[in-house]
Amino acid sequence: MTRVAGIDCGTNSIRLLVADWDPATGELTELDRRMTVVRLGQGVDRTGRLAPEALERTFAACRDYAAVIEEFGAERVRFVATSASRDAENRDDFVRGVVEILGVEPEVISGDQEAEFSFTGATRELAAHEHLERPFLVVDIGGGSTEFVVGDDRVQAARSVDVGCVRMTERHLVVDGAVSDPPTEEQVAAVRADIEAALDLASETVPLAEARTLVGLAGSVTTIAGIALGLPEYRSSQIHHSRISYEQVREITGRMLTATHDERAAIPVMHPGRVDVIGAGALVLLAVMERTGASEVVVSEHDILDGIAIKTAEEAEADKRRSGLQNR
Repeated sequence: MTRVAGIDCGTNSIRLLVADWDPATGELTELDRRMTVVRLGQGVDRTGRLAPEALERTFAACRDYAAVIEEFGAERVRFVATSASRDAENRDDFVRGVVEILGVEPEVISGDQEAEFSFTGATRELAAHEHLERPFLVVDIGGGSTEFVVGDDRVQAARSVDVGCVRMTERHLVVDGAVSDPPTEEQVAAVRADIEAALDLASETVPLAEARTLVGLAGSVTTIAGIALGLPEYRSSQIHHSRISYEQVREITGRMLTATHDERAAIPVMHPGRVDVIGAGALVLLAVMERTGASEVVVSEHDILDGIAIKTAEEAEADKRRSGLQNR
């Protein structure tokens, strides 16, 4: 077994996965998985910089994660940073802080790399499901960007576009520093226009219409699934690989866009950090389903974080083999 730790730092949340990887079977066994909403991307779309308070929230989570990694004794750690840190002018401050706390330099990956990690994490298990038609379209709705990946056993085409639940909320649904409660029809229309333009851009590279199974990833999608399933609390085991219909997504999206903050916060599966951004995230998923004609979305709890862990373990195993050959 190879024990690794993968960290995915996005625009809205930072997540940790510690897992054992079996090189003989390619299976990943989860030991610890956790998520903290840090809103690293707070204001980035407007200012182009990471806010000091957002950096401190992120560094506090990194300190917690460092203790977990030490407890489990992971032999290799990989920290991947996505949309917010990719866009920020002061990302060097972010890099220095992470290195000081975790001892590894964050990889500020491209949208295409992000898409490949997401596809690997989401489809490794799904490949065994014979009833799911291929190719897959994996849609990873993040805080600052959304990744579209089409593939079968491996990636055939991928594109990252700058529409995410946080970016769309801050760009269109905030007035005088506060999120509209609820947003107006004009605000919703502005979000929808940006999403449609992004889908046009994605379709130039990714054959969206050719996909036969839509796979949805990340917090907006899993939260919608939890609402659709009527769960009394967030239950990952029931959400993972659930299948949510277009009609359910449409109904929930409408509800999220017309509910007040308090009404959304009262939903049992709603994480406090998603209360203000779930409407925009749901609208992205709905628009994708309408554009592709998907009748349902297969929801996966395994995503970019699992892809990071798998790729890290594979690289660690390859290094072991090279070292063994050199020592002979």
